[in-house]
Amino acid sequence: MAEPKKTHRLVKEPQISARFLADYMAASDVRRKTILQSCKYPAIARVIQHNEAKLQIGKYLREGTSDPNLLHAEAAKLRGRMASDDFERDLFDHNADYLDRFAKVSGILDLPVAERLAPGQCAAISREGVKITPDILFRLRRLTSSNKVRVGVASIRYAKGKPLKQDIAEWQSAFLFGYIGFLDEEEGAEPDKKLCITIDGHSGACFAAPSNAITRLKNMDAACAGIAERWDNISPPNNAIL
Repeated sequence: MAEPKKTHRLVKEPQISARFLADYMAASDVRRKTILQSCKYPAIARVIQHNEAKLQIGKYLREGTSDPNLLHAEAAKLRGRMASDDFERDLFDHNADYLDRFAKVSGILDLPVAERLAPGQCAAISREGVKITPDILFRLRRLTSSNKVRVGVASIRYAKGKPLKQDIAEWQSAFLFGYIGFLDEEEGAEPDKKLCITIDGHSGACFAAPSNAITRLKNMDAACAGIAERWDNISPPNNAIL
């Protein structure tokens, strides 16, 4: 008899994405359990990702383009692309939907005045024993009137037909503020809360790191310590085959 096909894989060491960490911080206890299960036991089945859409949106915003028809054109290319199977067809169409929706709200984005740079290497960081993977759309950099360098990073989230909740966005932007400070890549540059932005690809709202970002970072560290302690005891989803 053939062995049952595996449905999930095991992540042995504590790990979470910045997106899931933001969700976790704003979630109920029941939802938190589900989030950690999905991080420790990710499904093997292919999942729709928006990598193509984010690549085009990042390029669009970095170049400072103001013609949404360019985004619609990229969406049309995806819809016209040959797919090898039904999953790939859905993948292209979902990314096209993302681009078309962002094109509709791109004109209302209230982004800070700053140089927009490519994301570069987006290294994971470790906090209290938990590896956190970021998802950076682009970097921001500006000079103050006294020639001091201020830096930040932007991320984007999208759920079809559903605006991003402000509290979740502010948790994610607070993480971005801590992330850019943790890296300390440019000597003399200081992280700026106003340059650490989470963009809602559905509504066009832009959420900067809140004034209490430092307190939120401390709370995230405490949450990560709890996640690291719980990791070994997190059970797999019902009916999961490992």
